[in-house]
Amino acid sequence: MRNDITRRAVVTSAAVIGAAAAVGSLVPGTAAAATAKEPKKLPTSLNGWTIEKEANHVSTVWTRPVAGTGLKVDVRIGDVEAILLHVTRRFHYEVEQLQRVDLAGWQGAGTLRRGLPESNLASGTAVRIRPGASAKGGLFPQQEIVLRDILADCEGVVRWGGDDSEVDESLFYIDAAPGDERVAKLGERFRDWDATPGLGAGGAVDVQSTSRRNRAERLARVQRSG
Repeated sequence: MRNDITRRAVVTSAAVIGAAAAVGSLVPGTAAAATAKEPKKLPTSLNGWTIEKEANHVSTVWTRPVAGTGLKVDVRIGDVEAILLHVTRRFHYEVEQLQRVDLAGWQGAGTLRRGLPESNLASGTAVRIRPGASAKGGLFPQQEIVLRDILADCEGVVRWGGDDSEVDESLFYIDAAPGDERVAKLGERFRDWDATPGLGAGGAVDVQSTSRRNRAERLARVQRSG
């Protein structure tokens, strides 16, 4: 008799607990409370990269030297760094020698227009070369030929503000989203070039060769129409 009562008590208790759990799962908000909240989406620049509040402190943006120029710039470290520094170095060597005031990188989002390519400065994925020369027509024809060759090196990953509807010839930015495999491949290529004598920025390049001019002009047509 005692064993039967004990078994009935255990079975009854288990049934009550199970029923309570089932009812609890139907109460509004219970399931949501048990599930971890989704992380808040961080603000991004126009190209989709996360905006950084500052450089050089708990950030993906750090001040990096531009090898061979004596210049430094705040830029997103890693592949973006390799790409934008390649652009900057070639510009310095082949278009116009840059001074310290001619180069600027990361900039606080509060000072930029969020809906325009200049917002990419806030994520460290853009640089300004000769910030005071943003208006259209700031380059001589031969300088633009070299610039188009530099862009062709980047295979569409870098866009020049001179091709935007609101022209800014000082702006160069990553025109690919985070995770785009082209960014990683191009960053690796430029690092390999930098480690190989004769390749990379500062190497001998014939920007007037037919193959290079054709390559540059094809990309220019695409980016001007984009």
